[in-house]
Amino acid sequence: MKTFKLKALRIIESVHNNIKVHNINLIDGLTINREDEQNRWVIEAYISRDYMELFKRLHKEREEIMVEAKITKESNEPATFITSIIGLNEIGDQMNVLLIGTIVDRRKNKIEEMLRFLVNKGYQGEELLGKFKEML
Repeated sequence: MKTFKLKALRIIESVHNNIKVHNINLIDGLTINREDEQNRWVIEAYISRDYMELFKRLHKEREEIMVEAKITKESNEPATFITSIIGLNEIGDQMNVLLIGTIVDRRKNKIEEMLRFLVNKGYQGEELLGKFKEML
């Protein structure tokens, strides 16, 4: 397992075909790459108890929650995870939330989107390969 400092956390929620983003103000947090067969990560966020109702609602309403987490440094690009809540704990005036999930490879998704776009435009064979290389 590898442990990293959690520097920022955002919850991405779909509400009536709109995207709602919840920026979570962290007191502290960790991100752990479990390096298991399912390639799962654990995210622990130590936050104000003011977020308890949000996380209770999400836990009740959703099996999966999309989150973006900045790991190690604020300047890093956020990593996207599909997670589930595995724990909510009150700690005085604060709380922690434990999430487990898998990281989404956004580079792979971007490449697939680009390729799909070119195929839909009618490119194929060597022409497709050339245009794809040009876009990369």
